Amino acid sequence: MSGMRLTQQEADPLGGITAAPLVAVGAVLAFVTSIVLTILHWDEVGRPLAAVIAIGFVGAAGLTAAISAAPSRAPFTSERLWLVVALAVAGAIAEYISTTGANSSLYDDFGSIVVGTLILCVAPYCSWISLLLAGVIAAAVLSFLVVGSAPAIAADAPVVSLIALNSAAVLALAAAAAGYSYAVVDETLAWQREANRAALQRDAELRAGIARSVQQSRVSVLGREVLPFLAGIMTADRISVADADRARELAETLRHALKAGIESTWLDDLAADLQLANGIRVVIDDPMGAADDLGDDQRSAVTALLTWLGDANRAAEIRVELRVAPGRRRIAIATAHGSSPPTRRELDRFTAVARAVAMGAEATVTRENVRVELQHVPG
Repeated sequence: MSGMRLTQQEADPLGGITAAPLVAVGAVLAFVTSIVLTILHWDEVGRPLAAVIAIGFVGAAGLTAAISAAPSRAPFTSERLWLVVALAVAGAIAEYISTTGANSSLYDDFGSIVVGTLILCVAPYCSWISLLLAGVIAAAVLSFLVVGSAPAIAADAPVVSLIALNSAAVLALAAAAAGYSYAVVDETLAWQREANRAALQRDAELRAGIARSVQQSRVSVLGREVLPFLAGIMTADRISVADADRARELAETLRHALKAGIESTWLDDLAADLQLANGIRVVIDDPMGAADDLGDDQRSAVTALLTWLGDANRAAEIRVELRVAPGRRRIAIATAHGSSPPTRRELDRFTAVARAVAMGAEATVTRENVRVELQHVPG
């Protein structure tokens, strides 16, 4: 995906989760601003009902932004941005109706500042292009309202100047939001490139070590069992039925060792690392090798979840099942509780990350275990 179309939530899902409370703060600030400025120019309000509706629209826009940015509703789509902006602009229009014919000044109208504030607070969830476009379209709508209010404005100034004055706040805040989104995504991608280089180097070293380990295990089987058996056969006068059975067993053992080395996936390697580091049993059931169908982002999300669950205090055992369905891959992760099992709120952070990288995610916590269901559509 092009960096121009990426959002902070997509480039850095955990950063998007931590930004969610800031959206609620921005929404409250916009709502309070609409109330305060309405009170300050109440003498210009000719239609009180329209003024109340205007504040209601701003509250609805803020509530929509806060709910849409919640981790449980990730990812934040562009449609949600346009809904938030549409509700905020509707509030500005209602405010214009409430003061029609009596609006003698523009500085005490809340439309521009409220729309700009709401665009700014959802910056972590939108691309810089969509934020800038939302600001320009909102400014254009607000400009029409200025033209309609111009005859009643006390200041003797050209309409173009009034439009520029009224649009300054929303354009400045939208530009700040776009600049923030662009800078954060650019820095995150640069960091990820460096991290990927290091990860690729470590992966190459790890796979080389695994290959040596597999080879050593084969040599171990040969040296411990096969070679002594062959030496005994060569010195024997005849081959018994038991000898033939033993030969088949050793052949099957070698075949399994070879097959394990060939069919091992990154998920098997991760399970082996977790088992060795934390001392808990990790079982991977992936008969079709579906783990290799996951993209880099999905692998990172699954790795983060398993590494976190793989703490001996959180889980006594982890079982991962991967199943292939037409056009879809399903991953079921189940754990047996450790001494300090995870909470549902903690798991919600990881399911939000999974949703942000195009995976369906649901988590359940019972008294006995934790179960996380992930679904992925191969690209």
